[in-house]
Amino acid sequence: MAYHTDHFPVLGIQEFSENQLQGCHLLFNELHGERSIDEPHKHDFFIINLFERGKGSHTIDFTEYEVGNSQIHLVFPDQVHQWVIEKETVGYQLMISRDWFESFLPSLRFSASYYQNHPVIHLSKEIFKTFLYEFQAIQKEVSAENVFWEVIQKRSELIGLLVSKSVEGTFKDFEKYHSNPIISKFLHLIDEHFKTQRSVSFYAEKLHISANYLNIVCKKNLNASASSLIQDRILLEAKRLLKVSEMSVKDIVYELGFYDHASFSKFFKIQTGMTPSQFK
Repeated sequence: MAYHTDHFPVLGIQEFSENQLQGCHLLFNELHGERSIDEPHKHDFFIINLFERGKGSHTIDFTEYEVGNSQIHLVFPDQVHQWVIEKETVGYQLMISRDWFESFLPSLRFSASYYQNHPVIHLSKEIFKTFLYEFQAIQKEVSAENVFWEVIQKRSELIGLLVSKSVEGTFKDFEKYHSNPIISKFLHLIDEHFKTQRSVSFYAEKLHISANYLNIVCKKNLNASASSLIQDRILLEAKRLLKVSEMSVKDIVYELGFYDHASFSKFFKIQTGMTPSQFK
C-alpha cells in the first residue's frame, strides 16, 4: 500500500492484479458473498460495480448508500470508500487504471462531479441485462490467452455510455448540472485549486466572468452560493484526510491552507457541528 503525497492509504491497481503486470489497465472481479472493508481507503483507479443481487451498505465520500439488486455503483479515483456486503450478494466489478480512466471519462458524457453526487444508479431488469452482457464479454476477453486490450477498452467505453444513458432520465437535478457549462467548468477548477484559492473572484477571472455573475449562476442552478461550493470541497478533503490519512490535525491545517488550528476548527465545526478531533 503506497502513501502518496496526499497521505491516504492509496491502493494501486497492480496491488489487485495477480500477475503484477505494470501494463494492466483493467481488472475484472466477481463479488460473491460477504466482504467488508472497514477501514475507509481510496484507490488511484476507477471502479464500476454491477450488483445483480445485493445486500449491505457502501459508503462513498462519507455518504452511505444501500446495496441492492440491479444497481451500478461508481467509485472515482481519490474517492474514499468502505463497504459491508452481506452473503447473498452477487456482483461484478471492473477496476480501470488511471490512464484508461482519462480516456474513459468522455464516454460518461457528464461532469465527474455529477456522478460523484449520484454514485449509485438503479437499473431496470432490461438495462441490467445489457450491462451484464458487456461485463461478461470483458470477463471472457480478459481471461483469453492473448488479451486484446483495444477491444476491452472499447467495451469499457461502451459501458460508460450505457451509464450515461441510464442516468439521463433518473435524477431530477440532471438539468441543473448541464443547463449551464459554467457550472461544470467551475467545479472542475475548484477541484484543481481549492487548497490554495478560496476567493470567488479567482475562479470568476479564470472563467472570464464577474464574481457576481458566477454567484448568480450557482444560485440559480444549484441553489448554492459560489463560495459555499468552494467550502464544500475543502470540507470534503478535510473529512477525507481526518478519516483516512496518517496526518496530524496540525499537518491537515497546513495542507488545506488554513491560517492556524483555531480557524480550521472553527470552519469545521460550523460545517459539521463537530470538532476535527471528534470527527476523527
